[in-house]
Amino acid sequence: MAKLVVLGAGMIGNAMALDLANDHDITAIDIDKRALSRLSKQNEKIKTTVADLKETEDLTELLAPYDLVICAVPGFMGFETLKKILQAKKNVVDISFFPENCFDLDYLAKKNDVWAITDCGVAPGMSNVILGYLDSKMEVKDYECLVGGLPSKREWPFNYKAPFSPIDVIEEYTRPARYVENGEVVIREALSDCELMDIQRVGTLEAFNTDGLRTLIYTMDHIPNMKEKTLRYPGHAEYVQVLQKSGFFSETEMEVDGIAFRPIDVTARILRDNWRLKNSDEEFTVMRISIEGDENGKSRRYIYRLLDKGCENTKTTSMARTTGYTATAIANYLLQHKPESGVFAPETLGVQKEAYQYILKYLKDRNVDYRIEEFTLN
Repeated sequence: MAKLVVLGAGMIGNAMALDLANDHDITAIDIDKRALSRLSKQNEKIKTTVADLKETEDLTELLAPYDLVICAVPGFMGFETLKKILQAKKNVVDISFFPENCFDLDYLAKKNDVWAITDCGVAPGMSNVILGYLDSKMEVKDYECLVGGLPSKREWPFNYKAPFSPIDVIEEYTRPARYVENGEVVIREALSDCELMDIQRVGTLEAFNTDGLRTLIYTMDHIPNMKEKTLRYPGHAEYVQVLQKSGFFSETEMEVDGIAFRPIDVTARILRDNWRLKNSDEEFTVMRISIEGDENGKSRRYIYRLLDKGCENTKTTSMARTTGYTATAIANYLLQHKPESGVFAPETLGVQKEAYQYILKYLKDRNVDYRIEEFTLN
C-alpha cells in the first residue's frame, strides 16, 4: 500500500480518490471544503486537507509524506502546479489540461530525479496509449480521434452539460487547434471544419477541430496524418461561435458603471448555471479512434469504439470514469514499473505492450470497455 495524494477534489479528482482508496492510503487536497466533505462521507478512510494550491508557492512540505502525486487541478493552473510538484521532488500523474508544453518541464524533472506523465485522461490520454501501442507494431499513416462528453437529454440552446468548469471548456473552444496533414502541422481556429458524423450507438453528432493532439505532435511526428475532433450535438458549435465572435470570451478588461470586469469571467459564471451537470442528469462519453497503416506487408485499419455511461450506483459521471480511471490505471502501473526521470506522455506507455494491456484490463474491470475492430484493406 502506497501513500498517494490527489490534488483537486472536483468531479474527476473525487472519482480518482475513491478508486485509489481501494488499494492505497489516500489524502485529497482542495480549497473547497464542501468538495472534501463530500469525499469524506463517501469513504471515511480518505484523509482531507484544505489548501489553496494556487497561492502556495512551495509545495515541498505539503507533499513530503507521499509516494506519488495525482494532479487534478483546473487547466488554467495546471502547468504551474506541475512545476511546483517537480520542484518538491515528487513523481506525478497529471490530468490537468493546460495549454503550455509539458516537455518544457522535462529539464526540471531530470534535475530532481523524478518523473511526470501528463495528459492522463481519456483523450488526450487513453487515445495516446492506443496510438502508442499500434505505432509500435505497424507503420501508422493516418490517425483520427473523435471524442466528446454529452448529456443524454438535449436542452436548448447549447444541448450540452459540462463535467468540467466552464472556463476550462471555453479555453478548449478558443485555443488554436493543431493537426497534422501530409507531414505538416496545420493551425486552425477551434470549432472550425465542423462536419456531421454518424456515430454507432449514438446517432448523428457534429465534429469540430480542437487542440487535442498535444504531445502527439512532438512524439509521433513521423505519422503523416493526425487529427482530433470534439463531438457535440448538432448546432452547439454555432452557438458557441456566436458568443466568441461577439466578444463574450474576451480577456480584455472593460468597465460598466465604474465596475471593471473581464467578459470571459462573466460568461463563465453565467454558463456555470447553464452547463452544470446535476446529479440526476444522465450523460455519456463517446469516442471513436481510427488508425490506418501498413502491418506485415498489408494495409490495416483498427477502430476503437467507446460508449460509456455514468454509474447509477456510485453517481460517478462517465467523464469522471473514463478520464479518472485511465489516470488511476497509469498510477497503479507506474507504482509497479517505475520509469526513468523526466516528463513523459501516455503514448510512451502505450509502446509497452504490457502497459497497454494492463490499462485496458483495468478499465474493463470498471466497465469502461473499448470495442476493437480490425480490418485488412488489401
